[in-house]
Amino acid sequence: MDPVFIVSLACLGAAVGFAAGLLGIGGGMILVPFLTMLFPLYGVPDPLVVHAAIATSMTTIIFTSISSMRAHHAKSAIRWDIVAVMAPGMVVGGLVSGGAVFSYLSGAWLAVIFGLFVAYSGVKMLSGKPPVAGRTMPGKAATASVGAGIGFASGLLGAGGGFLSVPFMTRSNVSVHKAVATSAALGFFIAVANSAGYIYSGFHEVAGQDGMLGYIYWPALIVLSAMSVLTAPFGARCAHRLPVATLKRVFACLLFALAAYMLFEAYQAFSG
Repeated sequence: MDPVFIVSLACLGAAVGFAAGLLGIGGGMILVPFLTMLFPLYGVPDPLVVHAAIATSMTTIIFTSISSMRAHHAKSAIRWDIVAVMAPGMVVGGLVSGGAVFSYLSGAWLAVIFGLFVAYSGVKMLSGKPPVAGRTMPGKAATASVGAGIGFASGLLGAGGGFLSVPFMTRSNVSVHKAVATSAALGFFIAVANSAGYIYSGFHEVAGQDGMLGYIYWPALIVLSAMSVLTAPFGARCAHRLPVATLKRVFACLLFALAAYMLFEAYQAFSG
């Protein structure tokens, strides 16, 4: 790979790892827009750019989430009872999304879906509505169903599900710090399921394309994962020192900026 490309990916991976630990978002919300900028410059064909960015982003979450999860677990912040109920549904939703639906959508439509979901998540984070007093997590069947929906949506976005799972848990009176930590653990199961789906669904689509394993661009995956694993624990430590309001503002502002970029990219694709 070009040295400039490697340095760019290393810096991006370091930033994503920190954000993953801090916000429990798996890093995908940051990676996808930046990878859509970088990949066309280094040989990824235009029709595959958004697919490759989403798939590569999701696969890095396998490694980032392990590092972030260990740091959160050391602080006893992960609600493993919630993970046990939501993870199976997330795996099913991820396999359906990454293994089937993903390959049938164009890059422009994936960018639209990404932008709208991210903007919605930012609005919800800034809504300021306190959770209803006494509300708790719903029953196991309902929670597992929500997990399946999050796993499916995440597969179309290349994100670890924190944009949906964190608000879902906080509305059920799970503290934001525990919600972020639990989201980091859930991201691992989402990433494994969707990554397997991306390899399966993209195997024939990218035949002969250098560096591609299904829709995953593996040279970028190696650099991004190595750096993000190093910085995720630092982000996780910071998550336990920052106030709730600050975490929500950081999360929301980040989401709005990335949503605007991806919607603009979609507009250009449809206009062209």
